Order: sequence, then structure tokens, then C-alpha cells
Amino acid sequence: MTINEINEGNDTLISLPSFTGSSIELKNITKRFGHVIANERVSLKVEAGSIHGIVGENGAGKSTLMNILFGLYRPDEGSIHMDGKTVDVTSPEKSISLGIGMVHQHFMLVPTFTVLENVMLGNEGSFSLKNGEKSVLQKLEKLSNTYGLNVDFHSLISDLPVGMQQRVEILKALNRGAKILILDEPTGVLTPQETISLFEILNSLKNKGVTIILITHKLKEIMSITESVSVMRGGKVVASLKTNNTSPEELAEKMVGRKVLLTIDKKEPKVGNKVLSVQNLNHSSKEGVQMLKNISFSISEGEILGVAGVAGNGQSELLDILSGIEQLQSGEIQINQTKVLPGEKWDPKKVREMGMAHVPEDRQKRGLILPFYNYENSILGYQRKEKYSSGFLLDKNKMLNLFTETAEQFDVRPRDPHIVSSKLSGGNQQKLVLAREIESQPKILLIGQPTRGVDIGAIERIYEDLLRMKESGVAILLVSVELDEIMSLSDRIITMNQGKIVGEIMGSEATEIELGKMMSGLDRAD
Repeated sequence: MTINEINEGNDTLISLPSFTGSSIELKNITKRFGHVIANERVSLKVEAGSIHGIVGENGAGKSTLMNILFGLYRPDEGSIHMDGKTVDVTSPEKSISLGIGMVHQHFMLVPTFTVLENVMLGNEGSFSLKNGEKSVLQKLEKLSNTYGLNVDFHSLISDLPVGMQQRVEILKALNRGAKILILDEPTGVLTPQETISLFEILNSLKNKGVTIILITHKLKEIMSITESVSVMRGGKVVASLKTNNTSPEELAEKMVGRKVLLTIDKKEPKVGNKVLSVQNLNHSSKEGVQMLKNISFSISEGEILGVAGVAGNGQSELLDILSGIEQLQSGEIQINQTKVLPGEKWDPKKVREMGMAHVPEDRQKRGLILPFYNYENSILGYQRKEKYSSGFLLDKNKMLNLFTETAEQFDVRPRDPHIVSSKLSGGNQQKLVLAREIESQPKILLIGQPTRGVDIGAIERIYEDLLRMKESGVAILLVSVELDEIMSLSDRIITMNQGKIVGEIMGSEATEIELGKMMSGLDRAD
């Protein structure tokens, strides 16, 4: 057993995992889905007690490979070895029994259950559970204290921020004896502060002997936390390198197969007329909590206005109101010469009719209907336009032709219109949503977290698309927790804290330190 449990009298004494370190090696792994080869003779080795990064474009085969290691898929060819011994990973249950845990990009938690209940779920037959909730809590408290995974075990998952939910997933894995931990895009939904906290936890785990495999598209993170890195492209491993012997530029080139610009050549904005104005916007949640407080700003043609702030400070609510998802409670929105006041009809359909498009922060909940085919999602929200119909009915051929064109133009992979969008990687889902909204030729674009979970090649393309839109006169409101992104793209930046705008700075003058002060509510003069 990885976790030793010793009964003495009526008390259960629990020791933490005693990690001696486990290496993992995959040899010649091949996985096919129909005619698509997701992994082709992939081999890689991860040393015990190290952090190994896996990078690659969306669709390169990273997640498929790790799902094989975790037992969600069976390989068509190849073998898996732990500490030099061949193991047969036939299911997630088998993987867990071997000491392999996985934290997925989209968490596997029950929102209405507590932290404790989620950790216990699926482990009901274990020795500790037979001895009651007390023994489980003892174990969790020791794990939490040792690895810095502090969380309220009695809180509902739905009440926890994303960073805390991720801690719960890690606790679940450790509680089941994980000595090899796989994390798939772990920082895609985290704030910079939560990312720092996560990396502290991962280093603590590594120092205790846990072997960690980190899938990410963020090269800065690879350079800061890993000892080694493998690059995947087209389902193959094209390079395995020591991190201190490579660079972000080299990794990007190997990922994409060409040189990638990691810096943006941003032109001076040619600002036109004011097209969007917000005055004295206030908004309260259903529970009566004031989320927005006297928000006022404006955007002009050919300008990108960035909104910076730690997640949860009102940026999401601002996007929801401007996009028509939430009703206007107080204040005024003016689009060109048209004013919108509280009590007037305000919904996404009207927003689109007024020339405003919206790329939501959560593409899966608000940008796509996941069981729909790609070609259906490519016109979602615009299905009433004449160009998609013949008479009163939608024209399937027109829809298919549009998807074919936009998929090629925006590099959506795979380009099969009849694949349901749930089967796309997160990055390709994002490209599909962005392609649809750009295709609508808006005058104003609202976009939240544009590159969340997106690979370096796709990021370059998204940035180019946004800058091209700006140069054509489109006004863009950009909400992002990625400060590098905000500073690179924005002509002006406003910062939010506790539902208020607490500062404004020109994009050319912004630094992480300046923005950090403003985001925290500190006086810039301090």
C-alpha cells in the first residue's frame, strides 16, 4: 500500500505516502481513431521525482497520450513501463491502483458535493472509509499541510474558486496513492496568483518524490517549472530536451514546424469615432451582492481597450451585461448614437443586430453547443441571416461551405464539419468560436480570455486576427487575466478591483509592476 494505515485501539493512525520515486516510460505508443492517427510510435521517458513538460499545438496528440497512460484509452500498439517493469493500464481504476493520478483540464468534480464528499467519491470501499469520515479527514489534513493544499473540506465545490477546485483534484489523486501525477493544461483557468500557488505545490510534491507530467502550451511556465520537456507535433514526439538547454523560441519552432513570433509588432492605433460608451454602470447579483460599481468608459473605432484584473473582480459581469446575457440594471450603454437604458429589451440577439459580437470567456458553456456538429456551431447565433438559408429553411450546403472556408482560414482542426464540437480540443473550440464572430463582421468585438487553453501557434494567429480587425476600424474590448496579453495587444488598459475601475494607463506605458499595483488597489505613486 502506498498509504499505510495502522489501527491502534479505536484510533486510526495514518502516515503519508512514502515516495521512493517512480519513473514512467512509454514505448512506441500508437493510437488511431478511425482513419485519424492521434499518436504514432510515441516514445518518451520521465525520470522519477521530476517535472516533465509536454508541449505541442492543439491536436498534436498530447492529451490522447496522457489519456492512454491514465487508462481512458487503450493503445493500438506499444507498451507502458513503470520502474522498468511493463504494466498493463486497462482502465482508470487500474491506473490509480498503479499510483497514477490525473487532473484533467475540465475538472471531474460534483459541484453540489463538499470537498470531503468529492474526495471520498469512487473510493467508498477503501479501508479508511470503512473506519469513518474521521480517518479520511485525518489523511486529508496531513496531505494538505504537507503539500500546501489548504482548502475547507466542508465547503461545497460550487462555492470554491477555480484554483481551490484544482487543489481538490490534486488531493483526490494523492489520497488514492498517486506517485505519478498528470496535469492537463493546469493553468488554463487560473489567475497569475493561483498559478504561482500551484507551482509552489508542484515543487513541494516533486521534492517529496512525486513524478509530475505537465501538459501546457505556456512556454514561460515550461521554462520556469520543468527539468525536461518533450515536444509533440502531428501525433509524434519530435524532440525531448533538458529545459535548461533550450529556449521558448526553439520550443515554439519545434511545436509549429516554423519560426513563431513571440512578440507582437503592434502599430499605432488610428482612432476614429467613439462607438461604445458605458456610463455609471452598476450591477448586483441575485444574492444582492454588488458586482459592478459606477463603471464608466468608452471605446473608439480602431482601438483595443484592455481590461485587467484578478478574476472575480467584475470583469465577467461586465461582459455579460454588454453582451446581453444579463439585463442592464443601472446606468447607460450607448452604441454609436443608440442608447440602451434599464428596463429596455436587451439580449444577445439585439446586441448582434447593433453590430456587436461576443467571444465569451467560457467557450463550452456560452460559445458552443457541444453536441452540435462543427458546421452547426459555425453559424450559432447567426442562423437567421439570409446567407445561411433558402427561403424559410436553413440551407445545409451553404452551412457546410461556410464551415469549410472558415475552418481553412482559421486553421480549425480537424476540418470535418460532421464532427461534434465536443470532440475538438479546447484550442480548436476557441478558434471555431472566434472564426464565427469575426465572420459576422462586427463593428465592436467583446472578447474574454481569447487564448485560454490555446497553443502558441494558434495564439499567434488569434493575435494577428485581432490586430487586423483593429486596423480595419473595429473597436475591441479585451478582458484577460494574462498580463502579457493585455500589455501586448491593448492601446489603453483599465484595471478593475472589487467591481470598480481603479486605474487607467496607456498600453505603451504599462508594466507588470504598474498593473499589479493598480489591480490590487494600490496607489501607483506608492
